[in-house]
Amino acid sequence: MDAISYERAGDVAGAVRAAQQSGAVFIGGGTNLLDLMKGGVARPMRLIDITHISGLDTVTTLPDGGIRLGALVRNSDAANHALVREQYPLLSQAFLAGASSQLRNMATVGGNLLQRTRCGYFYDTAFTQCNKRMPGSGCAALDGHNRTHAILGASPQCIAVNPSDMSVALAALDAVVRVTGPAGERTIAFADFHRLPGDRPDVDTTLQPGELITAVDLLPPLFSANSHYLKVRDRASYAFALISVAAALQMDGTRVKTARIALGGVAHKPWRASVAEQMLNGQPLTQATLNNAASAALREARPQRENRFKVELAQRAIVRAVNQAAGHAGGVA
Repeated sequence: MDAISYERAGDVAGAVRAAQQSGAVFIGGGTNLLDLMKGGVARPMRLIDITHISGLDTVTTLPDGGIRLGALVRNSDAANHALVREQYPLLSQAFLAGASSQLRNMATVGGNLLQRTRCGYFYDTAFTQCNKRMPGSGCAALDGHNRTHAILGASPQCIAVNPSDMSVALAALDAVVRVTGPAGERTIAFADFHRLPGDRPDVDTTLQPGELITAVDLLPPLFSANSHYLKVRDRASYAFALISVAAALQMDGTRVKTARIALGGVAHKPWRASVAEQMLNGQPLTQATLNNAASAALREARPQRENRFKVELAQRAIVRAVNQAAGHAGGVA
């Protein structure tokens, strides 16, 4: 067993200083990191415990009417917070779709953002071909079992997918991630937080070394009345998404004023279906318009041998999620 040292940070500045040491990583709820450590995938030399930093475990209202979720807010607490349930039901649904209640009681907002892929080749160190775990070694999933893998935005280096439900909803809601690091505080638009694999699949986010996530900011609520999170998986609970859709609409009668659609289970990061959004914006929500938008969202899909079914599944999921968000459970005309 590798030797690991432990340090409890008292504040954000202290945590950032401690993280400058070689092999140091932050630990909050530990629901993903500890699994990675037990499997030998992650081998940190020093754990910086941030769970006792005051002020990071609160949900607060922002001056513009949005809310701030502290990085240490537990997923269960966020899902059931009155402001989240009433003003951002899409996010509450996404939280509740993830993992088990026991894990949600431990997992944090910041940790959820940093979940690593559940690709079996990444998790099993017996496989020596994994560019995400060992850059330059290859990608076993390309010619192996790839039923659950990416159909959008992948590269020859990696076809793994991001596993987070919360992040799909945050992508649709145009959230902002707040971080503090050696260079001070900065904000990252959610669309820019996670990376596509490119030639560096081992790098999941645009965080700089030593940066600590302190909060996630949500814009003033625009989609409280019309939103839906749909998760399609192999079993009814405790499973990661084959496809998920976060759909949020501003409606003007039967016309879509503004649409936001994000997909999970399809790419290395939460995938905004921007083309589909543009096709719906300003249009009456008819079945033909919705079908065309869903098809356009998957136009650039490049499925693997075992996951071609995901293309049609994603299209159907978009149609269903948007209909549910609009209050048309039985579909539109």
